[in-house]
Amino acid sequence: MSLAVISVVALALAILVSCVTSLNVGVLALALAWIVGVYIGGMPVATVMAGFPIQLFLTLTGMTLLFTLAQCNGTLDRLAHHAVRSCRGNRGVIPIMFFLLAAGLASMGPGNIATAAILAPMAMATAARVGIPLFLMAIMVGNGANAGSLSPFAPTGIIVNGLMARSGMVGLEVPTFLYNAGAHVAVAFSGYLLLGGLKLFLRREHGGAGAAPTEADAHAFDRRHWITLAVIAGLILSVLFFEVNVGMGAFLGAVLLVLFRAGDDVEAIERMPWRVIVMVCGVTVLIALLERAQGIDLLVSLIARFSTAETVTGVVAFITGIISVYSSTSGVVLPAFLPMVPGLAQQLGGVDPVAIASSMNVGGHLVDVSPLSTIGALCVASAPVEDSRRLFNQLLVWGLSMAVVGALFCYLVF
Repeated sequence: MSLAVISVVALALAILVSCVTSLNVGVLALALAWIVGVYIGGMPVATVMAGFPIQLFLTLTGMTLLFTLAQCNGTLDRLAHHAVRSCRGNRGVIPIMFFLLAAGLASMGPGNIATAAILAPMAMATAARVGIPLFLMAIMVGNGANAGSLSPFAPTGIIVNGLMARSGMVGLEVPTFLYNAGAHVAVAFSGYLLLGGLKLFLRREHGGAGAAPTEADAHAFDRRHWITLAVIAGLILSVLFFEVNVGMGAFLGAVLLVLFRAGDDVEAIERMPWRVIVMVCGVTVLIALLERAQGIDLLVSLIARFSTAETVTGVVAFITGIISVYSSTSGVVLPAFLPMVPGLAQQLGGVDPVAIASSMNVGGHLVDVSPLSTIGALCVASAPVEDSRRLFNQLLVWGLSMAVVGALFCYLVF
């Protein structure tokens, strides 16, 4: 058996294990890369570990540290609270507000999962209190968070842009973000209309979504929150206009928050999503080994057998969607599939590599409102106990159907 085949089997094993166990697939991927590369491929350990994404690791760590500090000191929670109060009890506006709030927060830097963790409890509690269907609210919050997931400042956006740059697709941060955001806007507001969102405007909930004066006082901004907002704004502006490295700039921002006593770095480091960071970096090492062993070429040829230049966008969106229902989109699926893009475009001929990559990004993310994903699970966990099972079933059907919807969307658009 050739090294290329063995490396593909190792990747398939890692994806399978990520679907059926709670083992961090990044740790497994590192172990498999070591065994396959050193003991089967005869490579030095240094050659195998050269695939470790140092730049990606530093960027992810810096950004997640900064926004974990903002989460720990209550800044993000206060932003969410004041945005909801601005709806003034209008039930039809509340789900739209949560979509916009989730998209905005995720785009700023926390990413889709952290944003859902912040907003889902508040969104589902508000929905139950004022009579908004829980299924509708979960779709709006989940798709809103995913709409901002590929922002150049968000962890998943950083991962995807780095993977695309390694494959020769550089300078596409804005189109990548907008393609994904547009797909989620279309899906979320289609769901809003199908599930009776317009009917919510017929009855106004006086004071239902508002807050009592004491509650408003508890969510007022103080010195540390204004400092945090200023640091985040400064980072975004410096990246946009002065080409500051986003990861290093985030580390500096985190230092400023700690020095000005606006954040606790000990608590923030403990609460950082280390599991996701290890997952992404470990799988990237295994993918780098596949590239050395020509396993990527083998996978490309397999997908090309079932695709044409006209259908490849729909095919890859469906495949990434189905796998993402059960596995991590940012940690497993996209790191495994995006390196195949140049080979697929070359083999099929006449296909824009960006169209294939965008189909993978969109297809992988549209299914992430499934309750088997973290975002969907957060919505189910935040729902009243008596409604949680029904919501689980509704989101499961919705998530699986999005694999088909994503394939059709990508086939038509790209």
